[in-house]
Amino acid sequence: MKLDVLFSPAGLTPAEVQGRTVFVIDILRATTAMCAALAHGAKALIPVGSTEEVLRLAQTIGSADVLLAGEKQCARIPGFQLGNSPLEMVESAVRGKTLVVTTTNGTRALLACQGAGAVFAACAANLTVAAERAREALERDGEVLIVCAGRNGAFALDDAYCAGRLAEATLGGRRPRRGINDAGIASLDLVRRYGRRWERPLTYSRAGRELIRLGFRDDVFDAARLDAYPVLAHFHERRVTLAPVPV
Repeated sequence: MKLDVLFSPAGLTPAEVQGRTVFVIDILRATTAMCAALAHGAKALIPVGSTEEVLRLAQTIGSADVLLAGEKQCARIPGFQLGNSPLEMVESAVRGKTLVVTTTNGTRALLACQGAGAVFAACAANLTVAAERAREALERDGEVLIVCAGRNGAFALDDAYCAGRLAEATLGGRRPRRGINDAGIASLDLVRRYGRRWERPLTYSRAGRELIRLGFRDDVFDAARLDAYPVLAHFHERRVTLAPVPV
């Protein structure tokens, strides 16, 4: 068994993800918003690395069913129909739509994991279904990688705590002596420190404090709702869609 956690995708190489099942976490807010969008009927999300690329891609697609979504340093990008808030991803806004989206950390983390055997977006909002798929991958392949989007290429408490909760659920509460890297052990220790309440590490984190300061307090508490959007978001061929049911 091999369960690794990375606290940031910085320096991640194609060789490190090739053939592996990867779970990407950006709980505040990108992966939570993606799960909310899919749960409310969005057709797909296309993560890209920059605002300019969003505009180019939207022109190429050229459809009324395409929405521009995303943020830069927490704020919605001017001219975009949606930001990066899970609370914006309501059914009336996203059902049947394709969202072309860019965010400061989350979309870049997903893009860094291209070439993996399978890539899924994880957060508190879909923890149970993500852990179920992670257990399947661990039993089938013997390894799983959890990648935290982090904050500007560095450690983020909110993502690391979520990684610990996902690792714990995947392992069924066991703490094996072997097969888990140091970051994985540290993420499990964060769960011990902060307990079972998601609000504590999310509101204590720098990202959480910044979002609250900017008026996104409801976003932080929405991201703390366990299994609020119980869908498995699958990143494949540059699109995030509902994951196919395993055969």
